[in-house]
Amino acid sequence: MKSNLPRRNYPLLLVGQFLGAFGDNFVLAAILGPLTFQLLAGKITEQQVNAQNTLFSAVFFVPFILLAPLAGFLNDRLPKTTWLLGGNALKLAGTLVGLTGVWLHQGDFHASRVWQVIGYTIIGLGACVYSPAKYGVLPEILPADRLVKANGTVEMLTLIAILGGLWGGASLYDHGRSLPLCYGVTAALYAVALIVNGLMSATPCDRATQLGHSVGEFGRHLASLARHPRLGRVLLGCGLFWFTGAVLRTNLQGWGLDALRAAGVAEITNQRLALLKIGLIIGVVAGSLLAGQWHRTGDLSWARRYGLLLAGAVALLGWLGGHAGLAIAVAGLVAAGLAAGLLLIPLNAALQHESDPTRLGKTIAVQNFTDYWSMLLGAGFMQLLTHFGLLANPIFLGLAATVAVLAFFLRIPAAPAPGQEAASTSSGRS
Repeated sequence: MKSNLPRRNYPLLLVGQFLGAFGDNFVLAAILGPLTFQLLAGKITEQQVNAQNTLFSAVFFVPFILLAPLAGFLNDRLPKTTWLLGGNALKLAGTLVGLTGVWLHQGDFHASRVWQVIGYTIIGLGACVYSPAKYGVLPEILPADRLVKANGTVEMLTLIAILGGLWGGASLYDHGRSLPLCYGVTAALYAVALIVNGLMSATPCDRATQLGHSVGEFGRHLASLARHPRLGRVLLGCGLFWFTGAVLRTNLQGWGLDALRAAGVAEITNQRLALLKIGLIIGVVAGSLLAGQWHRTGDLSWARRYGLLLAGAVALLGWLGGHAGLAIAVAGLVAAGLAAGLLLIPLNAALQHESDPTRLGKTIAVQNFTDYWSMLLGAGFMQLLTHFGLLANPIFLGLAATVAVLAFFLRIPAAPAPGQEAASTSSGRS
């Protein structure tokens, strides 16, 4: 089947993925951009900035939690190329909803906010159905010997798109101070991605797939992994990473504003805040690369220590802020990202390697489900601390204490003997 599909499917997938991921981060940076200037002008408080960051994070995560089994069913029942199209079409629709809101309420930021929340929720829904398609389509359009390289290429392009989107959205809003302009550029990005995915030839599908059966399988496999003495802990470790990442991402705007002011930066812009986020991401990339060099597959002996290092780096951010200078603040963000990457990558590799290979797709779906739950819990944790009046630096100190406690109890049993992995992971089947 793969040999009958045009060779253009793979490069078209890469282009569509890059544009879609770029748009996701571009529009979020633009949506949050006005908060920086409103806070500097004294029109809103730091707690309100954190609340808005939490809100937009949460509405993006919710579709991944509520609709995970449905997204998997749709990507089995119809060609995955259909949901590459469908995902970008939903993202485009969400962008147009947000654009409508800021156009109807020009100059009134708060009146347009409901429209923007609804629009970004629809963008999250599009990402929910797009995500399993972009990974699931690779084995259908490429030979097995190219899959590892192809997955790496998709991840690298996604990373570049995240960095570029954050910088691009922040820069355009800083220079134009126009949300309609930013939404218009985002709509153009999604429209081009939609056209590119539309040029792909349809891939195979299973018309016999039933929704009830798919949801039941998902639930049974979730329970099986949760009961597993080793892989259940691996999922918890991955969840710790995403919980921490959600709070870091949500709190970073308010913390960055304080850090830049404390470091004596005269002109504070969203571009400079984006540089802080990029420092965190660069740290995660460095940690991911080092993890591959320092640990063989299945070696999780340092997981707890990496969790404690992550807690220490976050505590440093909360304790110092920008008072020791901007270079130290950026170094702290890189250190937090480094520890996070070293924590996550060995866990991911162990989960993929030790899971039943015949159910790996369902395992990844379960991992996505638990990861997004962790992110939603992180957003809730942030909202709780904000509700009690904590500002950015104390929030990072509270996060550090929470991560340290959770990491201390992250005791992962040793890996099973070679040849026993599949048997152990399938023992919970029903």
